[in-house]
Amino acid sequence: MFDATYASEAPEFLKKHPEVTTIDLLIADMNGVIRGKRVDPSVLKKAYEKGICLPESVFTLDIRGGTVEETGIGLATGDCDKYCYPIPETLSIVPWQKRPTAQLLMTMHEADLTPVSFNPRQVLNAIVERFKELRLKPVVAVELEFYLLDKSFSSDNTPQPPVSPVSGKRENNTQVYSIDNLDDYSDFLEEVIHSAQLQGIPADTISAEYAPGQFEVNLHHIDDPLAACDHGILLKRVIKSIATKHGFEATFMAKPYADQAGNGMHIHISVLDEQGKNAFANQDGSYTSNMLRAVAGLLKLMPASMALFCPNVNSFRRFSPDFYTPNAPSWGKDNRTTALRVPAGDREATRIEHRVSGADANPYLVMGALLAGIHYGITEQLEPPAVLKGNAYEQIEPCLADNLRDALRELDESKVMGEYLGQHFVDTYSICKNHELVEFEKSISDLEYKWYLRTV
Repeated sequence: MFDATYASEAPEFLKKHPEVTTIDLLIADMNGVIRGKRVDPSVLKKAYEKGICLPESVFTLDIRGGTVEETGIGLATGDCDKYCYPIPETLSIVPWQKRPTAQLLMTMHEADLTPVSFNPRQVLNAIVERFKELRLKPVVAVELEFYLLDKSFSSDNTPQPPVSPVSGKRENNTQVYSIDNLDDYSDFLEEVIHSAQLQGIPADTISAEYAPGQFEVNLHHIDDPLAACDHGILLKRVIKSIATKHGFEATFMAKPYADQAGNGMHIHISVLDEQGKNAFANQDGSYTSNMLRAVAGLLKLMPASMALFCPNVNSFRRFSPDFYTPNAPSWGKDNRTTALRVPAGDREATRIEHRVSGADANPYLVMGALLAGIHYGITEQLEPPAVLKGNAYEQIEPCLADNLRDALRELDESKVMGEYLGQHFVDTYSICKNHELVEFEKSISDLEYKWYLRTV
């Protein structure tokens, strides 16, 4: 809603950028997909002062963009409008557009200016507010993995890696952390970082990942989880748009290749006390009770959070011990086989790295689930299991949901998650995802024809 603190944002921006001809007003839906309107610059002042209207049903769209009427939010309500207001400090130039264009991230409110309760950003905000009672402030960082793809499918109608702009050869091998791979795609990667920084997105590191054409972009840690997720949403737009400009496609699909690593979204979290010191580590570097309780809460709520970490049918294809994807609640020190990893480093850098969620997940919802787990662990004074050393896959049986239906059932049955996320949100999310699951299961795959059509 209108905040007088940022009243000058629009006129100052337009004065600085008189060349702008259109402005994209953006909002992320339940799936983290960006929706919105493209408007004339003359509309910008109104957007700040009075908001712009979008239907409430934007948060009940399935992954294909259709309204899930079973939620009761759509035709049943006349598909009524709500009011979207700017998120401060997200107004920026869109450097990849041919026409001078700007963009602004929005969030949705009721007519009385209260936030829409099942808006994923508001779900996260409500959980962040709880940390003020504990006099703690979360500090977070988001890491996103993605694949560059050739625009053309292979002969068997599946995605394929791109042809290197340098060697002219198609990528076909794994070179994790390869500098040569970064060199091959340096024009694309440098433009991603440059465009992100022009938009105030703190992207600072890119590395080659565990498969041909796969990369990871790291966002710098900040003490504002909402802004961190705003950056994650906008970074996806940057990467996809710059990839198209360079003749590629970029995907954050969890598992685009059956025989290669999936795309993950790793999130790093610590908390600061009132003095601004890391509340996860003592002076001697040992873990505080807050740290241990946070780990315990994250592990406790992990099964009920899987539907948020892995929101699509494809999400669960990513889980395999061969690709460092944890499939059981576990934690370890500098151990990439565990679900929660405490990276090595000094006292100030002590943090928890969550390694379960896919890059296809909505960052607001993943962050909300993680902060709920930390808050729950601290307030309930939970104790974690013993820290795991060595290969966690050989020590603990897979027990997290391995399919969307079971994950949704765990979420539905969790009173704790309903209390943290809001029952209205949980019910709406579950209805939308079950709808997608039913639609998916109506399809008949090519493999079914190959196996059964002439055999049975």
